[in-house]
Amino acid sequence: MDLGLVAAVAMLVVWAAGTFFFEAPGWIHALLTVGVFLIVQRVVARSTAPATGGKIGKQGKAK
Repeated sequence: MDLGLVAAVAMLVVWAAGTFFFEAPGWIHALLTVGVFLIVQRVVARSTAPATGGKIGKQGKAK
C-alpha cells in the first residue's frame, strides 16, 4: 500500500465518523469525493505502471 491509498482510506474513515457522529456539514462530504478519487487514481496508476522500470532506449522507446 502506498501513501496515497493510506491517505484515501483515512479520509473515508474520517468522513464515515463525521457522517454518523456529527450533523455532517457539507464540507465533510468533500472527504468522500477526494477519498474515492484518490483510491481510483492510485489503483489505476499501480496497474498501468511500466513493466520496464521506466528505462528509455536510444530510439526513445521503452525497452
